[in-house]
Amino acid sequence: MVLVALVIILVFIIVVLVIYNLSIYKKIQNFSNINQQVTNLRVLQDFMDTIGEYSSVDDKIKKINDILIEKYEIKYSTIVVFDGTEYVIKATNVDAKHWDAMKRLQEVSIFKDSISTASPKYVTVNNDKERLPYQQMEFGRAKSAIFFPLFIDNVYIGYWIIESGTPHDFDNVDTTIFEIVKDNIITVLKTVVHQKTLESLVRKDLFTGLNSAEYLYGEGKKIIDQHTQSAICMFRIVNIEEVNKKYSRELGNEMITQVSKYIYENISRDYIFVRYMGPKFAIVFCGVEKESVTDFLNDIKENVEKLDIKLNDTEIENEEELEEKPKKKKKTTAKLKKKPVNPKLNFVVSSYYKGTGIDEVLKKLENYLDNADKQESDINNI
Repeated sequence: MVLVALVIILVFIIVVLVIYNLSIYKKIQNFSNINQQVTNLRVLQDFMDTIGEYSSVDDKIKKINDILIEKYEIKYSTIVVFDGTEYVIKATNVDAKHWDAMKRLQEVSIFKDSISTASPKYVTVNNDKERLPYQQMEFGRAKSAIFFPLFIDNVYIGYWIIESGTPHDFDNVDTTIFEIVKDNIITVLKTVVHQKTLESLVRKDLFTGLNSAEYLYGEGKKIIDQHTQSAICMFRIVNIEEVNKKYSRELGNEMITQVSKYIYENISRDYIFVRYMGPKFAIVFCGVEKESVTDFLNDIKENVEKLDIKLNDTEIENEEELEEKPKKKKKTTAKLKKKPVNPKLNFVVSSYYKGTGIDEVLKKLENYLDNADKQESDINNI
């Protein structure tokens, strides 16, 4: 009887311990999940911080890859994107001698299936004598890998691949975590694609050698936002249409060239000067309040409007060779073209504050100049 009682007590104790252990295990699992969620949130926050930085698109993607490697303790991580003509490695910590193979993984049959089904593919080896399907000459670097195809709006745009130097290293990994990371990578790529477009749109203007307006939204903004406040000035050559019509378009082009050259040579290289559109130009006085630039702009305006601009004889002759005009009319036109003209400028200035929309400020300045009286030639603060 006593023995039976002892057995019952032992069974009860074992059941209690099992229940207790299951409870502890569940708490550990919950803690692990919470810890993983916290890690994912931190990674996402790091991603968002990186997107908001004033750096190039390529630098942002490289930093994001570094975050993945550090936070998730990944041995190797590579992001490859199709740029419209070829596959390009945007970020990797793999040695450069392997890059050619790493940017051709879409050609490997086992990954073609992964792309067609939009699902990740896990590959591994069993011993050091084997190699992964995409490895050609290497054995020792990677022994297991997970391939994640990347899609934006159901369009395949590249892939992310993580690798380990240990066989079967990802056997027990919850791939849903990496699926979340993959989605975050796609979000980043979608976000920075607009910045990349702006960066690629920047051109040097033919007549002035200045950057185009798009410069202000990419690399230029990175420089401008090193300061809390800056003054943005936009000016228009208000008599350009008159010169084009009364004299010639070539003289108008010469006016644009000489005005921009004079201003470029007389402002600090710390400031940004671009040809905004047509006869409109923008100057950003980085780190300067708008009240401080008025006297400087008055001097610039006064000196520019004293410039005598005309075409030389060779330019006039070359232009007239292309025209079919009566001889008498040609002499009259040539006489006009030899007469120097003076530019007239209309300036408007506003403040820009770091973190706000520079495009809104520029649009406000442009609207003012477009709607101002055609004869207005002044410096206005708005």
